[in-house]
Amino acid sequence: MTPTEAKAFLKDNNVKYILAQFVDIHGVAKTKSVPAEHLDMILTDGAGFAGFAAWGLGQGPQDHDFMAIGDLDTLSVVPWQPGYARLVCDGTVDGKPWPFDTREVMKRQLAKAAARGWTINTGIEPEFMLLRKHEDGSVTPADPTDTLEKPCYDYKGLSRSRSVIEEIVESLQEVGFDVYQIDHEDGNGQFELNFTYTDALTSADRFVFIRMAASEIAQEHGMLCTFMPKPFSNRTGNGMHMHVSIAERDNDNIFQDDNDKNGLGLSKIGYNFLGGLLAHAPGLAALCAPSVNSYARLVVGRALSGATWAPAFISYGDNNRTSMVRIPYGHLELRLADSCCNPYLAGAAMIAAGLDGVDRELDPGPPRNVNFYEMSEKDLRKNKIKLLPQNLGEALDALAADKFFVDALGSEIVGEFLEVKRMEWIEYSRHVSDWEVKRYLEFY
Repeated sequence: MTPTEAKAFLKDNNVKYILAQFVDIHGVAKTKSVPAEHLDMILTDGAGFAGFAAWGLGQGPQDHDFMAIGDLDTLSVVPWQPGYARLVCDGTVDGKPWPFDTREVMKRQLAKAAARGWTINTGIEPEFMLLRKHEDGSVTPADPTDTLEKPCYDYKGLSRSRSVIEEIVESLQEVGFDVYQIDHEDGNGQFELNFTYTDALTSADRFVFIRMAASEIAQEHGMLCTFMPKPFSNRTGNGMHMHVSIAERDNDNIFQDDNDKNGLGLSKIGYNFLGGLLAHAPGLAALCAPSVNSYARLVVGRALSGATWAPAFISYGDNNRTSMVRIPYGHLELRLADSCCNPYLAGAAMIAAGLDGVDRELDPGPPRNVNFYEMSEKDLRKNKIKLLPQNLGEALDALAADKFFVDALGSEIVGEFLEVKRMEWIEYSRHVSDWEVKRYLEFY
């Protein structure tokens, strides 16, 4: 879209304000509202932000402003907010790309793939819960009748939340998302929506928009929409599975090979990319599952919810949902991530690890089509199945130890991420929980 076309678009859609939007290191949308007649400013000078006021932009209060330069390919209306448009921006400081801007970090990885003639395509599957917050601070599923022990795919559970679900979906469709299915997931009040594959940068941009849309539309219905990985210990957690493949000129998926002897439909490049994901899995976990709460989802053994679809094992398999990577025929599904992740940073890390596997021709070993949840610790050791980190502290240590990510993503952003997240881990570790008080106050 050219600036002239953009101005016509704004006029035709009665847009009065443009949300100049970027994300902080957590992947949370940050915006400034700019009157539409100042579009040229966003495209040239950029909308100015004091970077010190946002998480993880690597700035102090004395530094020059973080300038958000609009990417016109992302211009869209904001359906739930009439008169507004959203414009995703790239961060610069003093006219140069800023190494702490995570969208820029992803673009660098995509440029490496593009230099080989490759386009990285991804499909993101966000899970979320629709809840209601009560005066006493407690939260419950927004639909009080959504109480089944096994509610996955339940018609009533989906139907009774259809007003808010339909509004979310129709808002996404209005801006060009091809949403192809919605279902009630395995937790009470839990849903998943799927939208079609596209290039990795667009997928990440769209995921941010989905979180914006779902949260605001739910609030208008008197609900709270959460993407938190594990808001309830006794219910299934929220994941964010990432499907990935690579296109090359006239071949829309070079991961696919119908002659694969394992019957998974994967090419050598696909297996090598997979090998990179497995080789860097511990450090990758920190970027894909970056919150304290993430590891309440990635548990070993039986979850308190009685069921879990989350991986805890560094492994892959055919249609094996207990593995870190599942192989739907001809492409990969990374099941590690959750929606606490920054989609640009997690996506960049996934791409970098995969390309490293291709460059080093890493062999992921044979697929394992077993239920890892039922394997004993002895069997896991015997089969050399390693565990993913089991808490944020372990994941951060693994990321710090994997120097590959420092080189691939940049020392600035990895260092900033580790600093921010280590403080989060320290704050959590020093917090005294209600569980501890109940357990120990009068125990001795």
